[in-house]
Amino acid sequence: MTPNDTETAARAHEPAAAEGASASAPEAAPTADALAALEAEKLDLKDKLLRTLADMENLRRRTEREVSDARTYAVTNFARDMLNAADNVRRALESVPADARETAEGPLKALVDGIELTERDLLKTLERHGVKRVEPQGQRFDPNLHQAMFEVPNPDVTAGTVVQVVQSGYVIGDRVLRPALVGVAKGGPKAEAKSEG
Repeated sequence: MTPNDTETAARAHEPAAAEGASASAPEAAPTADALAALEAEKLDLKDKLLRTLADMENLRRRTEREVSDARTYAVTNFARDMLNAADNVRRALESVPADARETAEGPLKALVDGIELTERDLLKTLERHGVKRVEPQGQRFDPNLHQAMFEVPNPDVTAGTVVQVVQSGYVIGDRVLRPALVGVAKGGPKAEAKSEG
């Protein structure tokens, strides 16, 4: 190859290099647009990911709460049915006059003791499963836990105080299983308002 041949070959490559340089300039604009589109897509996907993670965390918390409630309140219907048995045991004890109970001997004493033991065992079993008896005697009437059946005129007792319990109430967890049926005092001094502070 002669120097002239090398020069001719170099000139032949120059227009191709110039064409490549001019072709890359128009491609720069689409590359920037593509980069902006990819950046927008990335931000959109990141937003979707964060929302999905938040939704999953909320679902996890809600599921934990539902499982906890299911454990706590699963025995609700069964417990409600057992309250009739507890009431009947209480009625059996109350049917024996107090003086007869104190002086009871022999079979009657054994029967009363057995019924008392059965009641204690039944209440302990209910408590083990989250069911507790509400004993409102002497407490301020609470419509969330008590159901007023009648009013008792009594000027010596603060108005709104439970003075008689007709039927015990029960709660399971933080829910009322059955409200206590009560008689409420009226005509006595007004209850003092609790100071807020």
